[in-house]
Amino acid sequence: MNIRVLAICIFAALPALAADPLYFIQASDPQFGMFTDNKGFRQETSNWEFAIANVNRLHPAFLVVTGDLTNKAGDADQIAEYKRINRGLDPSIHLYSVPGNHDQTNDPTPETVAAYRRNYGSDYYSFREPGLYGIVLNSTLFKSPGHVAEEEAKELQWLETELPKAQASGAVIVVFMHHPLFVALPGEPAGENLPPEIRARLLALFHQYGVHYAFAGHLHKNAAGTDGDLELFETSAAGRPLGEDPSGLRIGEVVSSHIAQKFYGYGMIPNQLPDLAK
Repeated sequence: MNIRVLAICIFAALPALAADPLYFIQASDPQFGMFTDNKGFRQETSNWEFAIANVNRLHPAFLVVTGDLTNKAGDADQIAEYKRINRGLDPSIHLYSVPGNHDQTNDPTPETVAAYRRNYGSDYYSFREPGLYGIVLNSTLFKSPGHVAEEEAKELQWLETELPKAQASGAVIVVFMHHPLFVALPGEPAGENLPPEIRARLLALFHQYGVHYAFAGHLHKNAAGTDGDLELFETSAAGRPLGEDPSGLRIGEVVSSHIAQKFYGYGMIPNQLPDLAK
C-alpha cells in the first residue's frame, strides 16, 4: 500500500470532527424612556451601551432583541438612541430586532405597524444561521388584533408557509417573539401571555413542525415553561427590570439539535462564552 492510499484510509477511519457550537445572545426590553416615563433615557443608554460592549467582547454569531426597543411608540429620539448605540455593534455580529407592544402601542393600528416597519424593517421574518432557522414573530398582532385583523391573518398565513420550509431545512427551529405564549403553563388564563385561542393555534403549529424552542420578553423578569417538547424562556429586561431579576441578557449555545441557555445579570456576565452544554 503506498503512502497516499494509507493516508486516505487513516483519514477515513477518523471520527468526524464536531462542528463548532453556535452562540447567540438574547436581550429584551431595552425600552428607552421607561425609567423616567419618557422624560429622558440616560439610564437606558448606560444599560444598552454596556450590553452592546459585552456582546462585542463575547462575539456570538448574533444578537436578537425581543421587543420593546423603546418605551413610546414612534418617538424619534428614543428610536435614534437605540439605533445609535447599535451602530457600535461589531458588524460581523448579526442583529435581529423584534417588535414589542411599546413599539406599536398596546392596541396597534395599521398606522403604528407601518411606522414600525419604516423605522426598523420587517416586523415578522425568518433568518438563517449555521444550524439554526430563526423565526421572528410580531406577537402584538396576536395579542391585540382588534384594529389589525388583516395584518394578523397575513402573519399567520406567512407562518404556516414558513414552518414547513424550516422543518425541511433540518436546522434547529427557534421562535423569537415579544409576548410569551404562556408564562409557566400552556393552559393558564389570559394575562401578560397570548390569549388562549391564538396560543393554542400557535402551539399546534409549533408541535406539528418540530419547533422545540421559543424565546420571549415582555415580563421584565425571568420565567420558563414547557409544553411537551417545546421549551419557552422569558428573559428579564436589558432596561428596567420588574421583580427580583436584574437587568441582563441570556446566552444561548446551539449544539447539534439542542440549545443550552443561561441568563446573566449585568454584573455576572462571563469573561468568555461559556460551555453551557456540559
